Amino acid sequence: MNTRLISATPNAEKTILYCARVSNPLGQDSENTKLLDYCIKHGHWSIFEMAHMTVEIKTSRAISAQILRHKSFAFQEFSLRYSEAQDFEYYQARRQDTKNRQNSTDDLSEDVENWFLAAQEQVTLLANTLYKEALDKNIAKESARFLLPLNTQTKVYMSGSLRSWLHYLDLRCEVGTQLEHREIADSIKQIFCEQFPIIAKAKGWL
Repeated sequence: MNTRLISATPNAEKTILYCARVSNPLGQDSENTKLLDYCIKHGHWSIFEMAHMTVEIKTSRAISAQILRHKSFAFQEFSLRYSEAQDFEYYQARRQDTKNRQNSTDDLSEDVENWFLAAQEQVTLLANTLYKEALDKNIAKESARFLLPLNTQTKVYMSGSLRSWLHYLDLRCEVGTQLEHREIADSIKQIFCEQFPIIAKAKGWL
């Protein structure tokens, strides 16, 4: 997959419950997890800021631009100012939805799909060739990168509280999200469910 776990708060669910019971000192060590269900059901999201998760995402510059819009997260991204481009992503063509500008449908002919793949390969080859030539001419990486297409691969570290992740996954796992971004979100959701199964079950994800 193009995502992997970097770190997660140890005993996150226990920590969240302990902090959530701050006003009930005698019951702070309770192992009852029903409070998580209650808080999710009634929208008491602040308790989920007590734990965090960081994931690594490999994608294209086109998709990373969508991910970076989520301002409640902290990000570190591969810099083309300091390092050379490493690889490129290739995507399937889809037909534009005539009623929803944010949607597309997978019903193009095989000929059109093959043309689109070949077009990506052609553009990428030309851009990468000129990019390498620019570097050979001692043009700075920060300038040479302007020759690169949006399918240039990047790596992003995305870190946030579980509150932020819950919101992100609710939004980006829905069909209104671009397919390539949704596939990333679905992969992160799997990681979330593995790390925080009690919360995931309360959300109805398990």
